[in-house]
Amino acid sequence: MMNEEMMKQMPGMMGHPVAKGAMMAATGYAATRAVVSHGLLRNPLMLLAGGIAGGIAVGYLLHKHEKEVVLAISKAIGMGKDFVMQQRENLDDLMAEAKETEAQAAAAPTGADAPAAE
Repeated sequence: MMNEEMMKQMPGMMGHPVAKGAMMAATGYAATRAVVSHGLLRNPLMLLAGGIAGGIAVGYLLHKHEKEVVLAISKAIGMGKDFVMQQRENLDDLMAEAKETEAQAAAAPTGADAPAAE
């Protein structure tokens, strides 16, 4: 399995971000597996408690980062307004182009009035 050389390298390897991520993922997997295997998610009281705890955590984070959240939402709304205005301009350009094409088609001679092509 693990020889002495590998055991000596282990502390240095654990400082690597990929190793830390793998350990966190393994821990999360083990915790999730424990919760699911014991049927805690099937208990309505546990689901309620989890929902309340999640709501409190989200509320705390929103309160803590309120200014950043407001700025991000304002920026998103502004970007949405800019997008709508740009699309409206594009639509106006298309409508004007269609009217010009229609006017040119109406002004062009048709049928017997048209000169014969040689």
